[in-house]
Amino acid sequence: MQKSNETFTPPMASRPHAGPEPSKHWTVQLEELLAQAAALGARHGVDADSFMKGAWSAYIDARPGLREQLEEMQLKNQLDELRKAGRIGEA
Repeated sequence: MQKSNETFTPPMASRPHAGPEPSKHWTVQLEELLAQAAALGARHGVDADSFMKGAWSAYIDARPGLREQLEEMQLKNQLDELRKAGRIGEA
């Protein structure tokens, strides 16, 4: 996994407002863990698509309810497209 020129920026609500920074900010820990996971995958010949699918699946699993929320949004978008195409009526 190549390190990008961009740095990970935590959301505003997650940033500390005052006081000293902890010894290792969570974003640094996240970058280190991602680098370790990428190195392990590369050592064992995991292709990029499989690595990304695994990372996405782990992220989804770590956020209860997110999978269902995304599925619902996808279903709504599909229904909107079918309505626009005139394939189903509006209620």
